[in-house]
Amino acid sequence: MHESIKFFGFCRGGRQVNQSHLFVIGVCAFLGACSSDETGSATDASSAQLTEIQVNGITLHYIERGQGDTVLLVHGTVGDYRTWDGQIEAFSRDHRVISYSRRYHYPNEWPPTASSFSAVIHAEDLAALIQRLDVGPVHLVGHSFGAFISLLVARENPELVRSLTLGEPPVMSLVATTPEGEALVQELVATAIMPSAEAFQRGDVEEGVRTFADGVLGAGAYEDLDSEIRANMMQNARELEGATMDGNLFPPFFCEDAANVAVPTLLVHGELSLRILVLIQDMLEQCLPNQERAMIPAASHGLVWESPAAFNEVVLAFIATH
Repeated sequence: MHESIKFFGFCRGGRQVNQSHLFVIGVCAFLGACSSDETGSATDASSAQLTEIQVNGITLHYIERGQGDTVLLVHGTVGDYRTWDGQIEAFSRDHRVISYSRRYHYPNEWPPTASSFSAVIHAEDLAALIQRLDVGPVHLVGHSFGAFISLLVARENPELVRSLTLGEPPVMSLVATTPEGEALVQELVATAIMPSAEAFQRGDVEEGVRTFADGVLGAGAYEDLDSEIRANMMQNARELEGATMDGNLFPPFFCEDAANVAVPTLLVHGELSLRILVLIQDMLEQCLPNQERAMIPAASHGLVWESPAAFNEVVLAFIATH
């Protein structure tokens, strides 16, 4: 067994919760590397002027477009600021849109010390970014691991968040205490996480990405992707590898934590997404005090690029009311 697939536990209400697989599930956002041709230009983000900013001792890159209330887009693992190509044009018509690359992601330099890939450090970066840009409170829109990061910011720094859109955040601790949730976590680990980690350990980076993609979307999914999309994913594969080595990727987050997130929240999932990701949204719906739900037809976890028009419509309608 790959040494990074460790078995951690934390106590909650006297019960020992198995955290064996929680720390790497955020890599489900590998589809964040993809761009969409359904609406807007595939080069909306790629052709924009990049700006550098110093945050927490590192340099992050971002693009911005439009005027009005700020919408800040937070990508997932194996993605970067280009993840949101299908959103930039539509969102910037009535809003100031900012899309940034999180630490460890293209085109940011790899920091000399990269010992933590935790959602916590990314949440600290995001909060600091909002403060440095002096744009808060913002409409946060996050996808997968980026959605989990956004959720943490809304919990810890609610004054920075005007509204919150969560596209399938992998908050595995919410479901790990239920029999169905624990079984689904184990299945995902066995079919995607462990094979990917083992490939990285062998030094086969592309196989690590391919194995994970196929484990989440089905056999052959990686090869079916456009070559440019695969290239973008490979540019960001190093963080995926690091995530599989980090035993503390996720902080515990339970229903009582969600109950303290009072900002208006939109929970978005794809009709074809993995059961475990939909189950998390179901539980967040029960726990968040101020939430709405939306389902994107015929989309899976890559809903921001698979069905950008539908995604944009529901998110912009939600933002307009807040």
